Amino acid sequence: MPELRRDPVVGRWVIISTERARRPSDFPPREVRRRGGPCVFCAGQEENTPPEVWALRQGGHDNGTGWQVRVVPNKFPALRIEGELEPAGEGLYDRMNGVGAHEVIIEAPEHDASLERLSVEHLAGVLRAFQARMVDLAQDPRLDYVMVFKNHGEPAGASLEHPHSQLIATPIVPSMVADELAGGLQHFRIKQRCIWCDIVRQERHGQARLVCQDGGFMAVAPFAPRFPFETWILPVTHRSSFPDTTAVELFALARVVGHVLRRMAAVLNDPPYNLMLHSAPLRTPALQHFHWHIEIIPKLTNAAGFEWGTGFFINPTPPEEAAAHLRDERGAS
Repeated sequence: MPELRRDPVVGRWVIISTERARRPSDFPPREVRRRGGPCVFCAGQEENTPPEVWALRQGGHDNGTGWQVRVVPNKFPALRIEGELEPAGEGLYDRMNGVGAHEVIIEAPEHDASLERLSVEHLAGVLRAFQARMVDLAQDPRLDYVMVFKNHGEPAGASLEHPHSQLIATPIVPSMVADELAGGLQHFRIKQRCIWCDIVRQERHGQARLVCQDGGFMAVAPFAPRFPFETWILPVTHRSSFPDTTAVELFALARVVGHVLRRMAAVLNDPPYNLMLHSAPLRTPALQHFHWHIEIIPKLTNAAGFEWGTGFFINPTPPEEAAAHLRDERGAS
């Protein structure tokens, strides 16, 4: 029977439609169009990108070869770093200049690499790039938030095949993160506990939605997921800001991220997906009511008129079954 479930953080309701397709085999693989390299992100093509703002390299020189992870400004940015915000009103409308930052994290020099196949050390380097850029951009008082995200596969919004993530720094806190902050604060005021820490304790105890845990991090299928096989990764101990993660912890996090992505690739036939990092706003002191986390959403279904018109998402796969498939090392049967 279909079930309505309420997300405990933001209060969003979803419909778990158990009478619809729900097994991994019920989501047919999408046709992938391969363009092949080399491309502007490949090793040896450094002069074809804007000058790097950060790099992890074992040799060579700035803007040359020898790098493992490289961060460059987006050549076609959604927001630009130059200028002042100049907020203004126009009657009841508010506006400001499109000031911010838009950068590309090139995850590997090889065109055919993929995040789930990187070594733990290499993947930890990608996470270190996220962290380093968030710390650097926090020094700009015009910016309030940095959203790090990855679009894998054309259906998920990727325009280039070469493995890469992006970040966009904005002068305002995005509404989805603001909802999480508000929901967490409301819970904390009532119960004097972090809602995310409560989720960690309950999921570790029940384990029906637990995918894996390692080195102080855990991956879970959320209780009220918007999409099939939606997975969250979060630290077991309370931490509101991703930049506070230690170097040792980045290696443990890399193991969990890599494991989840490999399981999704095996179970769902290498699906397109979106990965998003939610952290506390820039320059915010440690928050008792918020917990940084990573959300990974395979692109298996499309939101349609009902979802856009009501805010209800219809998910055909109960999270307990999704977690069981991702835990089962024997495959997707």
